[in-house]
Order: sequence, then structure tokens, then C-alpha cells
Amino acid sequence: MSKSKNPTPSGDQRRRFDPAFKREAVELGRRIGIVQAAADLGIIESNLRNWTKAVDTQGSQAFLPVSQRTDIEAENRRLREENRVLKMEREILKKATAFFAKDGA
Repeated sequence: MSKSKNPTPSGDQRRRFDPAFKREAVELGRRIGIVQAAADLGIIESNLRNWTKAVDTQGSQAFLPVSQRTDIEAENRRLREENRVLKMEREILKKATAFFAKDGA
């Protein structure tokens, strides 16, 4: 992996890793251990631990750009609300069906 062309404020250059590399590194870390995987890949162990934690907590959304995560989160909120309304409508229909079944007998 090559170093970034944009130096940090302190003048140091930081390495940037693409999401695919991070996911593969996490999988390797799980197979052979974080310490060994970090050494084999030439990365800092704490980076690999942080990437592993991100995958564990965020799943498939780990390493997505913020704009994509925001879109996904908005879609999740919309779907949760739609699900809540549908459950409420279903309960109303159940009660109506029971009412009319009892009333017609």
C-alpha cells in the first residue's frame, strides 16, 4: 500500500487502506490471530483491532463512506416506520375480523 500524498498536519504521511483491504485483513486476523496478521501485512496491530471492532459492530456497513451510511440509516428508519404502521394495521384487521365473526354468528 502506498503512502498518501496528503501529509497530516504534523507533517507525517499516513497510509490509507481501501475497504476491501481492511475486510481481508480482518478475516486474516480472525484466522491466524491479530498480532500475526498485523505483522504479516505490515500494519499497526491497533489498526487491525479497530477494523475488527468496526466489522463486529457495523457489519456490512463498516468502512462505507459516511454519505452511504447516512443513506442506509435513513432507509432503515423509513422501513422501521413502515413496518410499525403495517403491524398496527394488521392488529386492527384482526380485531375487526374477530368483531364481525362474533357479530354474525
